[in-house]
Order: sequence, then C-alpha cells, then structure tokens
Amino acid sequence: MAERLMKFSEAVERFDPVFGLEVHVELSTVTKLFCPAEYQFGAEPNTELTPVSFGLPGSLPVVNEKAIEDAIRLGLALHCQINEWSQFSRKNYFYPDMPRNYQISQFDKPLNGEGYLDVELADGTTFRVPIERAHVEDDAGKNTHIGGSDGRIEGADYSLVDYNRSGVPLVEIVTKPVVGAGANAPEVAGAYVRALRDIARALGVSHGRLEQGNMRADVNVSLRKSPDDPLGTRSETKNVNSFRGIEKTMVYEIRRQATLLSEGKEILQETRHWDEATQATAGGRVKSDANDYRYFPDPDLVMVHTTKEKIEKLRATLPEMPRERRNRLQNEWGFSDLEMRDVMNAGVLDLIDETVKLGTTPAGARKWWLGEILRESNDRGVEIEELSVTPQDVVDVEKLIESGKINNKLARQTMEAVLKGEGRPADIVAKYGWEVVSDDSALETMIDEALAAHPDVAQELKSGNMKPVGVIVGEVMKASHGQADARLVSSLVTKRAGK
Repeated sequence: MAERLMKFSEAVERFDPVFGLEVHVELSTVTKLFCPAEYQFGAEPNTELTPVSFGLPGSLPVVNEKAIEDAIRLGLALHCQINEWSQFSRKNYFYPDMPRNYQISQFDKPLNGEGYLDVELADGTTFRVPIERAHVEDDAGKNTHIGGSDGRIEGADYSLVDYNRSGVPLVEIVTKPVVGAGANAPEVAGAYVRALRDIARALGVSHGRLEQGNMRADVNVSLRKSPDDPLGTRSETKNVNSFRGIEKTMVYEIRRQATLLSEGKEILQETRHWDEATQATAGGRVKSDANDYRYFPDPDLVMVHTTKEKIEKLRATLPEMPRERRNRLQNEWGFSDLEMRDVMNAGVLDLIDETVKLGTTPAGARKWWLGEILRESNDRGVEIEELSVTPQDVVDVEKLIESGKINNKLARQTMEAVLKGEGRPADIVAKYGWEVVSDDSALETMIDEALAAHPDVAQELKSGNMKPVGVIVGEVMKASHGQADARLVSSLVTKRAGK
C-alpha cells in the first residue's frame, strides 16, 4: 500500500464518498450473442469461433433471442423499467482483444432502464442502491501477458490473445451515483455485488463465478467535501473480480483521494487497476467519456421490440428471489436472526443449502462452513468457493462422525487435510489410520497402563469415587493420539473400577 495514506476513518469524516458500480454479468447461454459459436470456460484457446466472433468482413450478426430473454428476466428481478424498443450501437475503440475495433453494445436505447436493488448490511439494516440501466452487449476476448508480474502488461515479454470469449453475451448493470453510504460505502458495494450474484444464479442466467471472470465490476469512486457539494472527479478501477477486491478497492481509493485532496492536489479522471499483490490501485489511462467512443446505431442490427405480453410472460417465469428464499430457509432450519445474519455475511447460504440437501443437518452444515472452513478462507484471503472443500465433503465428514468411525477431534484433522487438497474424507481417514479405536482389548491395555501410572486415581476409583475418571480417560485419549472412543473408555474404566 502506498505510503502516507490518510486513515479511512479520517477520510470519511472529512469527505463524503460517492461511488458507482458497473457490474458485467456474463450470461450462460449455450451460444454467443450474435453468432452460433458455443462457449465453455477453459476451452482450448481460439477454438470456439465463427467469422462473426472475429468480426471478419462480410460476417453479419444475428441476435440471440435467449440472451435477450435472460437479460429481461434479470432486469425484472432488479425492478427495472423494460423498454419496448431497444437498440444496439457500435462503441468504437481499438484494443487487441476487440477484432472488429468496436464493441456492439447499447447506448441511448437500452433494454432495461431504471431500477433498484435493496441490500442488507451486516448490522441488519437495508440500503437501496439505485440502478440507471442494465444493457446488453458482447464481451471482448482475453489478453494474457507473458513475462510480467501477476499477468500484468508492465514488464511482459509478449502478449497472447484468446478470442473464445469474444461475442459472449453480457448484461452490464450500471448504478446511479450511490450517495449517503458514508463509512459503509465499501460494505454496501460488496453486499450489492453479492446480491447481484445471488439473483443471477437464482434466475439461472449466469454462473456468477467472479474467479472465472464471468462476473466482474468496474468500481467508480469520488469524494466531495459535503453532501451539498457537486460530485467530485471519479476514478474507475476496472475489472475487479472478487468481493473482497471490490471492498478493498473502495477503501484504498477513498484513502488515496482523500490524501490528494487534503494536500491541495487534483484527482485525475482515469482508469485504474486493483493489484492484489500490493493491495493498492495503480493508474491506467485517462478515462474516456461517452462521446469519445463515437456511438452510432449498428447498421447490421434492427431494433429489438419487446411487447408487454412478452414481458409479462417472462415475469411469470421468475423463481423465488434470494431474500424470500433466505426467509424460508431460516424458518426451515430454525436459525435465529443472528445465526442467519452470520450465514449471509459469510456468503455461505448456497453452500449450507446444498450441504443440507445432500443429507446433513442444518446445524452440522453451519458448524463446518462457519467454523474451520471460513477460518481457512479468511487466513488465505480468498473466497470460500475457491477452497478445495465441497458440500459433499462436509456431508461425508458428518457421516463418519455419526457412524462412530471418527470423533470430533479426528473430524477436524480430516477437514484440515481436505482443505489442504489431500483428497476426500474417507480416503484421508484410511490413509492416516484415523478411525476411532473401539477394540475393547486394546483400550483395556491402555486403561491398565493409565491406572498403573496414576495409583492414587486407581485407589479413588476402587473406593467408589468416580470423579477422577476423566484423568484416566484423558490419559487413554493421549495414548491413542485422540483416536479412542471416549465414551467407551469411560464405560470400561467404570467397569474395571467395580471389579
């Protein structure tokens, strides 16, 4: 992090932060927005292409109807005004991953107009984020810079371009300037993008995987002295692809801009990039305004007509929304408001739900996802979905406990090994021989050794005082490296004391 940055608490006390988010949600249609090429994440580079994907001369785009329908459903879930007529325009700029030298997007006639999304914060309060538009566009390809640090172009020896992603349908959800959040601005931003991800997944229109780049956010931040002043000059940090990154970007930019303003310096309107390694943003290029892109209606595409009947037909297909689902699950699981808030703040609702559906109790699922697994996520500084553990792993560990094959201590050891990527729970238990020792003869030998090592305790037990039985149980657990069945050991000690 850069030196001499103002503390965040001081920055939000001296300045009023205003932010805006442009969230790109990649739709999970089988084919691309304007051509029949299929797209799968991770496919061999430059294999999922047609002449339209490349923008070759003479190739003509045809709109993917399913992408338009998915975009409308997303707009409806965000309380957007669905426009009867929308239009695709050419957004002109040169970049190696844009083979046409223009992007097909929507400008003055978007599919989805104004809307809003209410998000819940950690303290249980709700904040409304106003949405300006949710328009449809096609994605660019992907540049990979070889030889530089962390894949950045700075210091790279050369760059490679994969055009597979070129033409994949996106919905870009653009907020209005978000005011009034104050010190909660980073939390509001993170909660908003999490809510968008949950809605997109609930609708089935996107996988919402930030780590795969099919959902990413441009973070705009500006400061002003008071809420009565005009908006300040904004920076735009591009393509932030994690919830933590979005929140950290906002904190850093608020501190950076507050430092510059307090020193009498100007804020440059520019694009920036979040660097996870340095935990700071870095300057990119001077930010272009809309007129710099020379938008004009795409002459190869007619306007999209969406009838009221079509809108209502799509509205009828909307599933249970995340907030209603959350309330239903809380009631079914018997969680208190505080317990459910912890689940939501950790972002593990879907993981717990899937774990319960696979066969464990809500309490058991919550224990693991908010315990060892969440701690590991926090320690590594990664999203919990990026860990190697799955809901099925949690179910398998719980079943091993229920069957008596492992105890709670061994279960924690097993989960630690799963998180290290050593394999599945049953395989790990077998590999390390971590099954509970329940053989009476083996346990009785350990008990005899413990009694011999503690003659005073043995005498107390023989006289009928069973209070020190825990001493012997503890010794046996230590001798068995935690693999003894404690209840069975206690029962055997009691029987031997009675002889």
